Amino acid sequence: MRTDYLIREIRPADLHGLLKLYMHLHETGVPEDNGHLRHMWDEILADPHYHIVVCETEGQIVSSCVCVIVPNLTRGVRPYALIENVVTHADFRGRGYATACLNYAKEIAGQSDCYKMMLITGAKSESTLDFYRNAGYSSEGKTAFYQLLDGNIVF
Repeated sequence: MRTDYLIREIRPADLHGLLKLYMHLHETGVPEDNGHLRHMWDEILADPHYHIVVCETEGQIVSSCVCVIVPNLTRGVRPYALIENVVTHADFRGRGYATACLNYAKEIAGQSDCYKMMLITGAKSESTLDFYRNAGYSSEGKTAFYQLLDGNIVF
């Protein structure tokens, strides 16, 4: 068992470390530290359905994913989980950190009695798609659709 990293949920003091990590996702800059950012951060931290899972090693956050538990009235009134913002710092890829984050998110979903987990990726590379397949996700049987509400968002 590896002990060179820690998987945990985000802490209030982790905001800037997380935003720095997001530069390895698709962000082009760190948001300005203002009232809007702080309000959103406080809202996320206060939401019992919103879980930001992080991998910490060498004193920094190097991988993360978001797991949102969505209350639901179908499937025996069981919730489902949405996974988003899966990212690993470029210098730390290939070490199993993102897989560990996803496994922790799966534990959260299981403890919440979710009947499924879903994620959508914009990635086209086979290595990234294989990563999700190896983590237990399937691209078979369902079709994902999404609609961007802000024309300024670039993927």
